[in-house]
This record gives sequence, C-alpha cells and structure tokens, in this order.
Amino acid sequence: MQLVLRAYVGTYTLDELLERKESIAQAVFEDTKTEAAKLGVKILNCGIRDVILTGEMKDIMNQVLVAQKRAQANIITRREETASSRSLLNTAKLMEDNEMLYKLKEMEYLEKIADKIGEISVSGDGGTVKQLKDIFFVNR
Repeated sequence: MQLVLRAYVGTYTLDELLERKESIAQAVFEDTKTEAAKLGVKILNCGIRDVILTGEMKDIMNQVLVAQKRAQANIITRREETASSRSLLNTAKLMEDNEMLYKLKEMEYLEKIADKIGEISVSGDGGTVKQLKDIFFVNR
C-alpha cells in the first residue's frame, strides 16, 4: 500500500495532493485491494489522514502563507485608502461649490484645535484677531 501511495504522491504537486486527498485514497484503495486479495487479505477501507512535511517544507509553506496574508492585508489597505481618497475628493468638490460648507469645515477644525488648548494669549498688531473674525464671518 505504501509503494502504491508513493507512486501516486510523486505525480502531484503539494497543492494538488492536499486538494485531491480523497480521490488519491480511493485510487490507492482500488489498486491495493486486488493485490491484497491475491495474498488472502481483504482491505475494507483506506484513506489519507495527514500529510507530514519535512522541516524545510514546513518553513517554506509558512513563508508562503505569511506572504499571502500580507498581500491580502495590502489589498485591503489599498482599498481603504482609495475609498478615503474618494471621500476627500467628494468633500473638496462640495466645499469648492459651497462657501458655507467650507466655513463650517474650518470651524470644525478650529473646534478640534481649541479642545486641545487650555489658554490662549493674543498679542501683536491685531492681525490674529482679524484672521479669527474672517474665519467666523462668512458675509460682511
């Protein structure tokens, strides 16, 4: 049985072997059943439970799996970046056509900045105060 199994296994790649375990087991069963009957032995069933790889093959397979998962993660990351860029572009187009929306976005960012500031000291020629007024007043 082992010799017949080795003959079958040698004709497949590792991926094919893993995919076709059941059909290979059935073929081995058919081939060995008749030979065993000549010896007075009746084989009722056989199957392939485990495919044991050498240490080097295990390392290679692990590297392949890691590379595949990294590639999948990169695809997901790129998809998310594309969606984010599309959203930013749509927002920019809306703000370009609507000055009020632009001012609202400015105030939203100003609010985020103000949340992180405990105290503000304004000094100088008043240019800063004028800039703040310009942000908050759309039409004069």
